[in-house]
Amino acid sequence: MTNIYRSRRWVKPEDLNANSTLFGGTLLSWISEEAASMAIINLENNKIVSKHMSEINFMSTAKQSDIIEIRLEVTHYGRSSITLKCQVFNTMTSELIITVETITMVNLNDQGQPTAHGVTKSKSFL
Repeated sequence: MTNIYRSRRWVKPEDLNANSTLFGGTLLSWISEEAASMAIINLENNKIVSKHMSEINFMSTAKQSDIIEIRLEVTHYGRSSITLKCQVFNTMTSELIITVETITMVNLNDQGQPTAHGVTKSKSFL
């Protein structure tokens, strides 16, 4: 078991840009969704919002029918937040597509206010 959360996506025609490669906005949406999933699992609360995403650096791309792998790892627990690091790889070419050094997600209470979560250790993922 590991503390790295992995998910894979199949690049379909609707995911492409005018250059027939993976649209960056689609990839960022997938990253945001997976970061939220990881935060929800770790903090055991489905009321999680994105607060910050650091600079994004595209290094390569993917084409239709490629499979990409999104890897997320917890780097820090704050009082009401969880900070993740993300790397995305093209599994067909083994190239690194993108790195996001920090993604900060915030734990909310029922009134939508940041609230302490008390978590200090990551859950293990298969």
